[in-house]
Amino acid sequence: MTETAQHEDTGLLSFREKAGYALGDAASNFYWKTFEFFIIFFYTDVFGIAAGTVGTMMLVTRVVDAVADPVMGTLADRTRTRWGHFRPYLVWFGLPLAAAGVLTFTTPNLAPGGKVVYAYVTYCLLMILYTVVNIPYSALLGVMTSNSKERTSLASYRFVGAFSVAVIVQYCTPSLAQWFGLAPALRAQHAFLAHPGAWVRWFLSKEFLALPSDLAKGWQLTLVLYGAVAVVLFALCFLTTRERVAPPADQEADLRRDFKDLLGSRAFVVMIAACVVVITSFVLKGSVSAYYFKYYLHRTDLLGPFLVSNALAFLAAVTLAPPVARRFDKKALFMAAIGGGGVVILGFWPAGPDSLPLIFGLQILSSFIIGFNSPLLWAMFADTADDAEWRGGRRNTGLVFASAIFGTKIGLAVGAWVTGLILSWFGYVANVEQTARSLTGIRLSMSIFPGLLLILAALLMKFYPLDDAMMVRIEQDLKDRKSQA
Repeated sequence: MTETAQHEDTGLLSFREKAGYALGDAASNFYWKTFEFFIIFFYTDVFGIAAGTVGTMMLVTRVVDAVADPVMGTLADRTRTRWGHFRPYLVWFGLPLAAAGVLTFTTPNLAPGGKVVYAYVTYCLLMILYTVVNIPYSALLGVMTSNSKERTSLASYRFVGAFSVAVIVQYCTPSLAQWFGLAPALRAQHAFLAHPGAWVRWFLSKEFLALPSDLAKGWQLTLVLYGAVAVVLFALCFLTTRERVAPPADQEADLRRDFKDLLGSRAFVVMIAACVVVITSFVLKGSVSAYYFKYYLHRTDLLGPFLVSNALAFLAAVTLAPPVARRFDKKALFMAAIGGGGVVILGFWPAGPDSLPLIFGLQILSSFIIGFNSPLLWAMFADTADDAEWRGGRRNTGLVFASAIFGTKIGLAVGAWVTGLILSWFGYVANVEQTARSLTGIRLSMSIFPGLLLILAALLMKFYPLDDAMMVRIEQDLKDRKSQA
Protein backbone atom coordinates (compact mmCIF):
# COMPACT_ATOMS: atom_id res chain seq x y z
CA MET A 1 0.00 0.00 0.00
CA THR A 2 1.40 3.42 -0.94
CA GLU A 3 1.90 6.18 1.62
CA THR A 4 -0.94 8.19 0.03
CA ALA A 5 -3.31 5.24 0.17
CA GLN A 6 -2.32 4.55 3.75
CA HIS A 7 -3.17 8.15 4.64
CA GLU A 8 -6.58 7.88 3.00
CA ASP A 9 -7.33 4.79 5.09
CA THR A 10 -6.00 5.93 8.47
CA GLY A 11 -5.23 9.66 8.33
CA LEU A 12 -1.68 8.93 9.55
CA LEU A 13 1.22 11.16 8.49
CA SER A 14 4.87 10.27 7.98
CA PHE A 15 7.62 11.51 10.28
CA ARG A 16 9.11 13.49 7.37
CA GLU A 17 5.90 15.41 6.80
CA LYS A 18 5.36 16.13 10.49
CA ALA A 19 8.94 17.33 10.87
CA GLY A 20 8.58 19.46 7.75
CA TYR A 21 5.43 21.05 9.14
CA ALA A 22 7.30 21.81 12.37
CA LEU A 23 9.84 23.89 10.45
CA GLY A 24 7.10 26.41 9.63
CA ASP A 25 6.46 27.19 13.29
CA ALA A 26 10.19 27.22 13.94
CA ALA A 27 10.39 30.03 11.37
CA SER A 28 7.38 31.86 12.82
CA ASN A 29 8.83 31.86 16.31
CA PHE A 30 11.85 33.89 15.31
CA TYR A 31 9.20 36.63 15.19
CA TRP A 32 6.59 35.58 17.76
CA LYS A 33 9.00 34.95 20.64
CA THR A 34 10.71 38.26 19.90
CA PHE A 35 7.27 39.93 20.12
CA GLU A 36 6.35 38.06 23.28
CA PHE A 37 9.50 38.66 25.29
CA PHE A 38 11.42 41.61 23.89
CA ILE A 39 9.43 44.06 21.79
CA ILE A 40 8.17 46.21 24.69
CA PHE A 41 11.65 46.27 26.23
CA PHE A 42 13.11 47.20 22.82
CA TYR A 43 10.64 50.05 22.36
CA THR A 44 11.13 51.51 25.86
CA ASP A 45 14.84 50.94 26.54
CA VAL A 46 16.38 50.97 23.02
CA PHE A 47 13.98 52.68 20.60
CA GLY A 48 13.11 55.31 23.22
CA ILE A 49 9.34 55.71 23.59
CA ALA A 50 7.26 55.64 26.78
CA ALA A 51 5.81 52.40 28.14
CA GLY A 52 2.26 53.76 28.07
CA THR A 53 2.65 54.79 24.43
CA VAL A 54 3.90 51.31 23.54
CA GLY A 55 0.97 49.65 25.27
CA THR A 56 -1.54 51.89 23.52
CA MET A 57 0.12 51.24 20.16
CA MET A 58 -0.10 47.48 20.66
CA LEU A 59 -3.83 47.77 21.30
CA VAL A 60 -4.71 50.36 18.63
CA THR A 61 -2.90 48.48 15.86
CA ARG A 62 -5.16 45.49 16.42
CA VAL A 63 -7.85 47.44 14.57
CA VAL A 64 -5.89 46.59 11.43
CA ASP A 65 -5.92 42.91 12.37
CA ALA A 66 -9.70 43.02 12.85
CA VAL A 67 -9.89 43.50 9.08
CA ALA A 68 -6.70 41.77 7.90
CA ASP A 69 -7.11 38.45 9.70
CA PRO A 70 -10.60 37.41 8.48
CA VAL A 71 -9.82 38.75 5.00
CA MET A 72 -6.64 36.66 4.91
CA GLY A 73 -8.45 33.55 6.14
CA THR A 74 -11.17 33.97 3.54
CA LEU A 75 -8.62 34.67 0.81
CA ALA A 76 -6.61 31.58 1.74
CA ASP A 77 -9.75 29.41 1.69
CA ARG A 78 -10.47 30.63 -1.84
CA THR A 79 -6.91 30.38 -3.18
CA ARG A 80 -6.58 27.73 -5.87
CA THR A 81 -3.11 26.63 -6.99
CA ARG A 82 -1.43 23.40 -8.00
CA TRP A 83 0.19 23.42 -4.52
CA GLY A 84 -3.06 23.82 -2.57
CA HIS A 85 -4.84 26.59 -0.69
CA PHE A 86 -2.34 27.42 2.04
CA ARG A 87 1.20 26.22 1.30
CA PRO A 88 2.10 28.80 -1.39
CA TYR A 89 1.90 31.70 1.08
CA LEU A 90 4.93 30.32 2.93
CA VAL A 91 7.19 31.02 -0.04
CA TRP A 92 5.36 33.99 -1.53
CA PHE A 93 5.62 36.15 1.60
CA GLY A 94 8.51 34.75 3.67
CA LEU A 95 10.99 37.34 2.35
CA PRO A 96 8.65 40.39 2.74
CA LEU A 97 8.01 39.29 6.32
CA ALA A 98 11.77 39.20 6.98
CA ALA A 99 12.15 42.73 5.57
CA ALA A 100 9.31 44.03 7.76
CA GLY A 101 10.97 42.50 10.83
CA VAL A 102 14.19 44.39 10.11
CA LEU A 103 12.32 47.67 9.57
CA THR A 104 10.40 47.27 12.83
CA PHE A 105 13.60 46.79 14.82
CA THR A 106 15.38 49.68 13.11
CA THR A 107 15.74 52.85 15.23
CA PRO A 108 15.50 55.95 12.99
CA ASN A 109 17.04 59.31 13.84
CA LEU A 110 13.73 61.13 14.28
CA ALA A 111 12.05 63.43 16.77
CA PRO A 112 9.98 61.68 19.47
CA GLY A 113 6.72 62.20 17.53
CA GLY A 114 8.29 60.92 14.33
CA LYS A 115 9.54 57.83 16.14
CA VAL A 116 6.03 57.03 17.36
CA VAL A 117 4.66 57.33 13.81
CA TYR A 118 7.47 55.14 12.46
CA ALA A 119 6.79 52.55 15.17
CA TYR A 120 3.07 52.45 14.34
CA VAL A 121 3.65 52.06 10.58
CA THR A 122 6.39 49.43 10.74
CA TYR A 123 4.73 47.40 13.49
CA CYS A 124 1.44 47.35 11.55
CA LEU A 125 3.29 46.24 8.41
CA LEU A 126 5.07 43.50 10.33
CA MET A 127 1.87 42.16 11.86
CA ILE A 128 0.02 42.22 8.51
CA LEU A 129 2.77 40.19 6.84
CA TYR A 130 2.94 37.85 9.82
CA THR A 131 -0.80 37.33 9.28
CA VAL A 132 -0.34 36.64 5.57
CA VAL A 133 2.16 33.87 6.32
CA ASN A 134 0.99 32.47 9.63
CA ILE A 135 -2.75 32.10 8.99
CA PRO A 136 -2.21 29.81 5.98
CA TYR A 137 0.52 27.96 7.88
CA SER A 138 -1.77 27.36 10.87
CA ALA A 139 -4.70 26.37 8.65
CA LEU A 140 -2.46 23.79 6.98
CA LEU A 141 -2.76 21.69 10.15
CA GLY A 142 -6.48 21.30 9.51
CA VAL A 143 -6.10 19.98 5.96
CA MET A 144 -3.08 17.68 6.18
CA THR A 145 -5.16 14.99 7.92
CA SER A 146 -8.76 14.42 9.01
CA ASN A 147 -7.73 12.31 12.02
CA SER A 148 -8.29 14.28 15.26
CA LYS A 149 -5.68 12.33 17.26
CA GLU A 150 -3.15 12.66 14.45
CA ARG A 151 -3.70 16.42 14.49
CA THR A 152 -2.66 16.46 18.14
CA SER A 153 0.52 14.62 17.16
CA LEU A 154 1.11 17.03 14.27
CA ALA A 155 0.56 20.01 16.57
CA SER A 156 3.08 18.52 19.01
CA TYR A 157 5.69 18.31 16.25
CA ARG A 158 4.83 21.90 15.42
CA PHE A 159 5.60 23.03 18.93
CA VAL A 160 8.79 21.01 19.13
CA GLY A 161 9.92 23.21 16.24
CA ALA A 162 8.51 26.31 17.91
CA PHE A 163 10.13 25.82 21.29
CA SER A 164 13.43 24.66 19.83
CA VAL A 165 13.68 28.08 18.21
CA ALA A 166 12.31 29.68 21.38
CA VAL A 167 15.40 28.39 23.20
CA ILE A 168 17.59 30.24 20.71
CA VAL A 169 15.54 33.43 20.70
CA GLN A 170 15.08 33.64 24.46
CA TYR A 171 18.65 32.72 25.34
CA CYS A 172 20.63 34.42 22.59
CA THR A 173 18.69 37.53 21.54
CA PRO A 174 20.06 39.93 24.20
CA SER A 175 23.61 38.67 23.58
CA LEU A 176 23.21 38.79 19.79
CA ALA A 177 21.97 42.38 19.96
CA GLN A 178 24.93 43.19 22.21
CA TRP A 179 27.41 41.42 19.86
CA PHE A 180 26.17 43.03 16.64
CA GLY A 181 26.20 46.43 18.34
CA LEU A 182 29.84 46.27 19.45
CA ALA A 183 32.37 48.47 17.72
CA PRO A 184 34.24 46.47 15.03
CA ALA A 185 37.54 46.75 16.89
CA LEU A 186 36.01 45.53 20.13
CA ARG A 187 34.23 42.69 18.33
CA ALA A 188 37.46 41.62 16.65
CA GLN A 189 39.30 41.73 19.96
CA HIS A 190 36.89 39.20 21.46
CA ALA A 191 36.00 37.18 18.35
CA PHE A 192 38.27 34.27 19.21
CA LEU A 193 39.18 32.96 22.62
CA ALA A 194 41.37 29.98 23.49
CA HIS A 195 38.46 27.53 23.56
CA PRO A 196 34.98 27.68 21.94
CA GLY A 197 33.35 26.86 25.28
CA ALA A 198 35.11 29.80 26.88
CA TRP A 199 33.82 32.08 24.12
CA VAL A 200 30.22 30.90 24.61
CA ARG A 201 30.43 31.45 28.38
CA TRP A 202 31.81 34.93 27.77
CA PHE A 203 29.11 35.64 25.13
CA LEU A 204 26.40 34.90 27.69
CA SER A 205 28.11 36.47 30.70
CA LYS A 206 27.28 39.54 32.75
CA GLU A 207 30.64 41.08 31.81
CA PHE A 208 29.92 40.78 28.08
CA LEU A 209 26.47 42.38 28.45
CA ALA A 210 28.07 45.30 30.31
CA LEU A 211 30.35 46.25 27.39
CA PRO A 212 29.50 49.50 25.57
CA SER A 213 27.36 48.61 22.55
CA ASP A 214 25.17 50.31 19.93
CA LEU A 215 22.05 48.33 20.77
CA ALA A 216 19.96 50.03 18.10
CA LYS A 217 22.27 48.64 15.43
CA GLY A 218 22.54 45.34 17.30
CA TRP A 219 18.78 44.72 17.35
CA GLN A 220 18.48 45.58 13.66
CA LEU A 221 21.18 43.08 12.63
CA THR A 222 19.75 40.42 14.93
CA LEU A 223 16.49 40.60 12.99
CA VAL A 224 18.43 40.39 9.72
CA LEU A 225 19.85 37.08 10.92
CA TYR A 226 16.51 35.77 12.19
CA GLY A 227 14.72 36.76 8.98
CA ALA A 228 17.24 35.00 6.74
CA VAL A 229 16.92 31.74 8.66
CA ALA A 230 13.10 31.99 8.73
CA VAL A 231 12.90 32.37 4.92
CA VAL A 232 14.79 29.09 4.47
CA LEU A 233 12.65 27.23 7.02
CA PHE A 234 9.38 28.40 5.43
CA ALA A 235 10.60 27.12 2.05
CA LEU A 236 11.45 23.71 3.53
CA CYS A 237 8.01 23.52 5.15
CA PHE A 238 6.40 24.20 1.76
CA LEU A 239 8.44 21.46 0.08
CA THR A 240 7.73 18.70 2.62
CA THR A 241 3.99 19.03 3.31
CA ARG A 242 0.78 18.20 1.42
CA GLU A 243 -2.88 19.29 1.63
CA ARG A 244 -5.48 16.49 1.62
CA VAL A 245 -8.74 17.63 3.28
CA ALA A 246 -10.86 19.67 0.88
CA PRO A 247 -14.16 21.54 1.41
CA PRO A 248 -17.32 20.03 -0.07
CA ALA A 249 -17.16 20.14 -3.88
CA ASP A 250 -20.39 22.15 -4.20
CA GLN A 251 -19.51 24.75 -1.53
CA GLU A 252 -20.00 28.33 -2.75
CA ALA A 253 -18.46 31.49 -1.29
CA ASP A 254 -20.67 33.07 1.36
CA LEU A 255 -18.63 35.08 3.88
CA ARG A 256 -21.65 36.26 5.89
CA ARG A 257 -22.84 32.70 6.38
CA ASP A 258 -19.33 31.54 7.25
CA PHE A 259 -19.07 34.13 10.02
CA LYS A 260 -22.56 33.29 11.24
CA ASP A 261 -21.63 29.59 11.43
CA LEU A 262 -18.47 30.36 13.43
CA LEU A 263 -20.11 32.74 15.88
CA GLY A 264 -22.94 30.25 16.34
CA SER A 265 -20.45 27.57 17.41
CA ARG A 266 -20.08 27.45 21.19
CA ALA A 267 -16.89 25.42 20.80
CA PHE A 268 -15.30 28.11 18.63
CA VAL A 269 -16.37 31.04 20.83
CA VAL A 270 -15.05 29.35 23.98
CA MET A 271 -11.74 28.54 22.28
CA ILE A 272 -11.29 32.15 21.14
CA ALA A 273 -12.05 33.51 24.61
CA ALA A 274 -9.67 31.08 26.32
CA CYS A 275 -6.97 31.77 23.72
CA VAL A 276 -7.12 35.55 24.30
CA VAL A 277 -6.85 35.13 28.08
CA VAL A 278 -3.99 32.60 27.88
CA ILE A 279 -1.91 34.68 25.45
CA THR A 280 -2.54 37.83 27.51
CA SER A 281 -1.11 36.03 30.53
CA PHE A 282 1.92 34.75 28.58
CA VAL A 283 2.73 38.17 27.13
CA LEU A 284 2.31 39.98 30.45
CA LYS A 285 4.67 37.64 32.28
CA GLY A 286 7.05 37.26 29.33
CA SER A 287 7.31 41.00 28.65
CA VAL A 288 7.95 41.94 32.24
CA SER A 289 10.69 39.30 32.64
CA ALA A 290 13.35 41.64 31.22
CA TYR A 291 12.36 44.36 33.70
CA TYR A 292 12.18 41.81 36.55
CA PHE A 293 15.76 40.67 35.99
CA LYS A 294 17.16 44.12 35.23
CA TYR A 295 15.58 46.12 38.06
CA TYR A 296 14.38 43.67 40.73
CA LEU A 297 17.00 40.91 40.67
CA HIS A 298 19.82 43.04 39.18
CA ARG A 299 20.92 39.98 37.22
CA THR A 300 20.47 40.75 33.53
CA ASP A 301 22.95 37.98 32.75
CA LEU A 302 20.45 35.40 34.07
CA LEU A 303 17.55 36.52 31.85
CA GLY A 304 18.69 34.27 28.99
CA PRO A 305 19.00 31.11 31.12
CA PHE A 306 15.66 31.93 32.77
CA LEU A 307 13.84 32.23 29.45
CA VAL A 308 15.58 29.14 28.12
CA SER A 309 14.41 27.14 31.13
CA ASN A 310 10.90 28.19 30.09
CA ALA A 311 11.40 27.02 26.50
CA LEU A 312 13.04 23.72 27.47
CA ALA A 313 10.25 22.91 29.92
CA PHE A 314 7.66 23.66 27.23
CA LEU A 315 9.62 21.53 24.79
CA ALA A 316 9.60 18.58 27.19
CA ALA A 317 5.85 18.92 27.69
CA VAL A 318 4.94 19.12 23.99
CA THR A 319 7.12 16.07 23.33
CA LEU A 320 5.08 14.12 25.89
CA ALA A 321 1.73 15.58 24.84
CA PRO A 322 0.75 13.04 22.10
CA PRO A 323 0.96 9.88 24.26
CA VAL A 324 -0.64 11.70 27.20
CA ALA A 325 -3.44 13.03 24.97
CA ARG A 326 -4.15 9.47 23.81
CA ARG A 327 -4.84 8.48 27.41
CA PHE A 328 -6.76 11.53 28.58
CA ASP A 329 -9.52 13.68 27.13
CA LYS A 330 -8.09 16.77 25.40
CA LYS A 331 -10.47 19.18 27.11
CA ALA A 332 -9.68 17.84 30.61
CA LEU A 333 -5.94 17.87 29.91
CA PHE A 334 -6.11 21.44 28.60
CA MET A 335 -7.93 22.66 31.72
CA ALA A 336 -5.51 20.89 34.06
CA ALA A 337 -2.46 22.28 32.26
CA ILE A 338 -3.63 25.90 32.21
CA GLY A 339 -5.14 25.97 35.69
CA GLY A 340 -2.29 24.06 37.32
CA GLY A 341 0.32 26.27 35.71
CA GLY A 342 -1.52 29.38 36.88
CA VAL A 343 -1.45 28.18 40.48
CA VAL A 344 2.32 27.59 40.29
CA ILE A 345 2.94 31.06 38.82
CA LEU A 346 1.33 32.65 41.88
CA GLY A 347 4.38 31.41 43.78
CA PHE A 348 6.58 34.08 42.15
CA TRP A 349 5.01 36.75 44.40
CA PRO A 350 6.84 35.91 47.67
CA ALA A 351 10.18 35.19 45.92
CA GLY A 352 12.90 37.72 46.76
CA PRO A 353 16.08 38.74 44.92
CA ASP A 354 18.00 36.10 46.86
CA SER A 355 15.56 33.32 45.92
CA LEU A 356 17.07 32.42 42.54
CA PRO A 357 16.71 28.62 42.93
CA LEU A 358 13.02 29.09 43.81
CA ILE A 359 12.48 31.48 40.88
CA PHE A 360 14.04 29.07 38.38
CA GLY A 361 12.20 26.12 39.92
CA LEU A 362 8.83 27.86 39.62
CA GLN A 363 9.59 28.80 36.03
CA ILE A 364 10.49 25.25 35.03
CA LEU A 365 7.55 23.64 36.84
CA SER A 366 4.91 26.11 35.61
CA SER A 367 6.20 26.00 32.03
CA PHE A 368 6.22 22.20 31.98
CA ILE A 369 2.63 22.01 33.24
CA ILE A 370 1.38 24.73 30.89
CA GLY A 371 3.32 23.28 27.96
CA PHE A 372 0.78 20.49 27.46
CA ASN A 373 -1.74 23.10 26.30
CA SER A 374 0.24 24.29 23.27
CA PRO A 375 -0.43 21.42 20.83
CA LEU A 376 -3.90 20.89 22.29
CA LEU A 377 -4.94 24.49 21.56
CA TRP A 378 -4.35 24.27 17.82
CA ALA A 379 -5.62 20.71 17.48
CA MET A 380 -8.84 21.83 19.20
CA PHE A 381 -9.20 24.78 16.80
CA ALA A 382 -8.93 22.27 13.93
CA ASP A 383 -11.68 20.28 15.66
CA THR A 384 -13.93 23.36 15.66
CA ALA A 385 -13.55 23.50 11.86
CA ASP A 386 -14.81 19.90 11.70
CA ASP A 387 -17.64 20.83 14.06
CA ALA A 388 -18.65 23.76 11.82
CA GLU A 389 -18.69 21.53 8.73
CA TRP A 390 -20.63 18.82 10.60
CA ARG A 391 -23.30 21.28 11.75
CA GLY A 392 -23.57 23.52 8.68
CA GLY A 393 -22.22 21.49 5.78
CA ARG A 394 -19.51 24.08 5.01
CA ARG A 395 -15.77 23.92 5.67
CA ASN A 396 -13.78 27.13 6.20
CA THR A 397 -10.49 26.04 7.73
CA GLY A 398 -8.69 29.24 6.77
CA LEU A 399 -11.32 31.44 8.41
CA VAL A 400 -11.23 29.34 11.59
CA PHE A 401 -7.46 29.65 11.89
CA ALA A 402 -7.55 33.31 10.86
CA SER A 403 -9.86 33.91 13.80
CA ALA A 404 -7.57 31.87 16.04
CA ILE A 405 -4.54 33.90 14.95
CA PHE A 406 -6.56 37.07 15.52
CA GLY A 407 -7.30 35.79 19.02
CA THR A 408 -3.60 35.25 19.71
CA LYS A 409 -2.78 38.74 18.42
CA ILE A 410 -5.54 40.26 20.53
CA GLY A 411 -3.95 38.45 23.47
CA LEU A 412 -0.55 39.84 22.41
CA ALA A 413 -2.00 43.35 22.16
CA VAL A 414 -3.95 43.21 25.42
CA GLY A 415 -0.94 41.70 27.22
CA ALA A 416 1.34 44.44 25.90
CA TRP A 417 -1.25 47.14 26.62
CA VAL A 418 -1.77 45.91 30.16
CA THR A 419 2.00 45.68 30.67
CA GLY A 420 2.41 49.27 29.54
CA LEU A 421 -0.46 50.45 31.74
CA ILE A 422 0.89 48.64 34.79
CA LEU A 423 4.42 49.98 34.30
CA SER A 424 3.07 53.53 33.85
CA TRP A 425 0.60 53.24 36.76
CA PHE A 426 3.31 52.08 39.13
CA GLY A 427 5.73 54.83 38.00
CA TYR A 428 8.26 52.99 35.82
CA VAL A 429 10.99 55.16 34.28
CA ALA A 430 13.44 53.53 31.85
CA ASN A 431 17.14 53.08 32.70
CA VAL A 432 17.03 54.46 36.28
CA GLU A 433 16.83 52.83 39.70
CA GLN A 434 13.18 51.90 40.27
CA THR A 435 11.06 52.99 43.23
CA ALA A 436 9.49 50.46 45.60
CA ARG A 437 6.12 51.17 43.97
CA SER A 438 7.50 50.48 40.50
CA LEU A 439 9.08 47.21 41.67
CA THR A 440 5.74 46.16 43.15
CA GLY A 441 4.10 46.59 39.74
CA ILE A 442 6.83 44.51 38.10
CA ARG A 443 6.44 41.74 40.71
CA LEU A 444 2.64 41.67 40.38
CA SER A 445 2.99 41.37 36.60
CA MET A 446 5.34 38.43 37.08
CA SER A 447 3.11 36.50 39.48
CA ILE A 448 -0.41 37.37 40.64
CA PHE A 449 -1.82 38.88 37.44
CA PRO A 450 -0.69 36.18 34.95
CA GLY A 451 -1.49 33.37 37.41
CA LEU A 452 -5.08 34.53 37.89
CA LEU A 453 -5.56 34.95 34.15
CA LEU A 454 -4.57 31.33 33.51
CA ILE A 455 -6.95 30.10 36.20
CA LEU A 456 -9.72 32.14 34.53
CA ALA A 457 -8.91 30.51 31.17
CA ALA A 458 -9.20 27.04 32.72
CA LEU A 459 -12.64 27.92 34.10
CA LEU A 460 -13.77 29.18 30.67
CA MET A 461 -12.93 25.79 29.15
CA LYS A 462 -15.67 24.15 31.23
CA PHE A 463 -18.08 25.45 28.56
CA TYR A 464 -16.20 23.78 25.63
CA PRO A 465 -18.48 21.02 24.26
CA LEU A 466 -16.17 18.93 22.04
CA ASP A 467 -14.76 16.11 24.13
CA ASP A 468 -12.95 13.16 22.52
CA ALA A 469 -16.08 11.02 22.25
CA MET A 470 -17.90 13.78 20.39
CA MET A 471 -14.99 14.21 17.97
CA VAL A 472 -14.99 10.48 17.11
CA ARG A 473 -18.66 10.80 16.19
CA ILE A 474 -18.11 13.95 14.10
CA GLU A 475 -15.13 12.47 12.26
CA GLN A 476 -17.09 9.33 11.33
CA ASP A 477 -20.16 11.28 10.22
CA LEU A 478 -18.07 13.49 7.94
CA LYS A 479 -16.41 10.45 6.40
CA ASP A 480 -19.80 8.87 5.78
CA ARG A 481 -21.11 12.02 4.10
CA LYS A 482 -18.14 12.23 1.76
CA SER A 483 -18.31 8.56 0.84
CA GLN A 484 -22.02 8.94 0.04
CA ALA A 485 -21.35 12.07 -2.01
